Amino acid sequence: MKRRTFLTSGATLSGLAAMAPPLAAAANDRLLKAGFAERDITPDIGMEQPGGYGKVFHRKFHDACKVRAAVFGDGPQRVALVGIDSLVIPRHVVLSAREAIRARCGIAPGSIMVGASHSHSSGPVGMVLPGEYDHASPLIRKLAYEQSSMADAGYLSHVESEIVRAVTVADSLREPSRCSFGVGHEGTVAFNRRFRMKNGQSWTHPGQGNPDIVEPAGPIDPVVSVIGAYDSDGHLTGCVVNYACHATTNPDGISANWIYYLERTIQSVLGSRAVVVFLQGFCGDITQVDNRSPWKSPTGEQYARLVGGSIGAEVVKVLSKSHAGAAGPTSASSEVISMNRRLPSRAKVQQALATVSKDPKEVGTTNWIFAKETVMLDALAAKSPKLEVEVQAIQVGPAVMVSAPGEMFCQFGLDIRAGSPFPITMPVELANGCVGYIATEEALGPHGGGYETRLTSYTNAEPSAGRQMADIGVKLAKGLTPGKIPEPAKAAPFNPDPEGSAPRPWSYGNVPPELS
Repeated sequence: MKRRTFLTSGATLSGLAAMAPPLAAAANDRLLKAGFAERDITPDIGMEQPGGYGKVFHRKFHDACKVRAAVFGDGPQRVALVGIDSLVIPRHVVLSAREAIRARCGIAPGSIMVGASHSHSSGPVGMVLPGEYDHASPLIRKLAYEQSSMADAGYLSHVESEIVRAVTVADSLREPSRCSFGVGHEGTVAFNRRFRMKNGQSWTHPGQGNPDIVEPAGPIDPVVSVIGAYDSDGHLTGCVVNYACHATTNPDGISANWIYYLERTIQSVLGSRAVVVFLQGFCGDITQVDNRSPWKSPTGEQYARLVGGSIGAEVVKVLSKSHAGAAGPTSASSEVISMNRRLPSRAKVQQALATVSKDPKEVGTTNWIFAKETVMLDALAAKSPKLEVEVQAIQVGPAVMVSAPGEMFCQFGLDIRAGSPFPITMPVELANGCVGYIATEEALGPHGGGYETRLTSYTNAEPSAGRQMADIGVKLAKGLTPGKIPEPAKAAPFNPDPEGSAPRPWSYGNVPPELS
């Protein structure tokens, strides 16, 4: 596979707005150390494009897919945040990469968070993993390996090695940095895709103009959370960005999806090549599609520019308004639990077996696809009846990243932020593994429904999974002590003496009106 390599340390192209006030040399020993790096994981033309239930292959290139890493802290307290332009990140890849990172630079595995952006235009990391169904019958193996979206073993190995390299390089580039922390608001480009309908159910993407739509079935999370890091010359070396919206804009070809335009907007406006580590928010039910819009939907390219550009512009505003200063501490905490799968009944499995034996055109493509998923889930559960779930909290000063390994419904992220003691809380989904869509218990109840609640080999966690993860996330956040958001120096007390030192009334302006 042909690869392009990035080893970015955040060097600036020019000063412009990427500058923070110069550091005082004496303050360096009090500053948090931060380092950033990125590596290329662009798949080859012809590789599978993940994100669906069948095989689709890449035919064009649009922009590079990357691993981007940030390492904060010093000594044993270092933490690493890794954002990957990928649909998901398999659990075994994370565990292996963490051990390699520990061996190379000593960062503890539990202090490393690896999150997928959920780009539907990225490389073959799923849905079926190599060897995952080797235990199953010939029929199931054919359905899994030949008729389902499947990861490429060589590509997974490449992603793993580039995660390790990105973190190792970022760690080596750590330098005393002034850090800024802030939040913005972008509520116009992301929409809940689930709606309560007149029939009492909830549907996913019921269609523009559908007169049976009653109201959205859930919220959005408009918060744009940002951490910035500046070197001794005041140059922005990197930033961490968190926002909740599916990366399903799909510009034409291999792409980081709208995250490409997020990065491009930030770097272009700030005149900087600072690394942009994107961590996807809880967006299992959030996309760029406005089902209630009366207008024709944009193209994939237009959508990507709209979403990425809008969020990028908000990041620029947050960076420009936030004060950079000394920050700390760094710390991490995690909890791994075992969860039950939801399983299809024996009658449903038998019916599904009969369906998949027929031509999809005969039984309907949708019915055939979900019958395939039913028998694949049945075979998967026979081998692995439980799901391993890691909930993690990583602290960088006044900010905490709380992660879960699923396509989490937005409400859970809002609940974590509401229960967190940190002034800045970033819910991060699809981190350190993937256990499919994690819907609210309401969505799985009698008036729920929709695509995200369908039982598949990808989505089958027990109904209380999301609540369990959210509660653990809040507990982990409460177990950490928030640092303070850096503030600028206070102004000197007001001095009314016109001959005194500032601040005092402006001699040009403290006069009555002159009419003649």
